[in-house]
Order: sequence, then structure tokens, then C-alpha cells
Amino acid sequence: MPPIRLSRPLTSLPLLTRSTSIPTHSFPTTRCLSTTPHRQSSHYDPPTGWLWGVPPGEKYKKEGWEAVWIYGFFGSFVAVGIAWAFKPDTSIQTWALEEARRRLEKEGILADPDDEVAAK
Repeated sequence: MPPIRLSRPLTSLPLLTRSTSIPTHSFPTTRCLSTTPHRQSSHYDPPTGWLWGVPPGEKYKKEGWEAVWIYGFFGSFVAVGIAWAFKPDTSIQTWALEEARRRLEKEGILADPDDEVAAK
């Protein structure tokens, strides 16, 4: 394959200069986009150094939503576990085994298990 030839020398091609590049001015980073006034008190509790903000010797007071959340979270795990344990077997292998057994019993090759129970 022959080499590619340029119509003019590479040095004469216009180079990107600072004036043609992307503007370099920066946008203010402290600009707040919320509609609330800026001088409100902070909703953030400053760190106290204690685990969950409770000093040693004081008893933790539960909030109203905690019990509902805990019972709902772990209760849903129990409900899903029970539903998963009792779900029907819908695998293709189980269906094929039962279908083959039914066809063999119909043709008389395999004895019907219900007849053996009734004979006893």
C-alpha cells in the first residue's frame, strides 16, 4: 500500500491555540442551587466521639421508626424463606420424570403404584 501524501506540509496546518480552545474560566463552586436561604442552621449533628452519639453510662433511646423497620426487614426475610421452602417444583426434570412414569403406566410396562396400595 502506498504511503499517504498530504496536499500541504504538516507544519502549515492550523494548530489549536488558546483562543480557539475551550474557555478556561471556571464556574463558581460555592454557588448553591437550592431555593432555601443560605443562612439556616445545619441539620448535621457534629461528631461527639461516642458510638451513635451516646456517651457511656447513658441508655440509648429508640426512635419510633426503628422497631417497625427491624420487624419489617427481618420479617420479610422470614416470609421469603418460608415461601422459597414451599415453592412448587417446576423443573423440567421433575416434569419429564412424572410424564415418563405416566406414559409407562398407561402402556402397562410399569405397575401403577395406586393399584399396589389398593391391593393391600
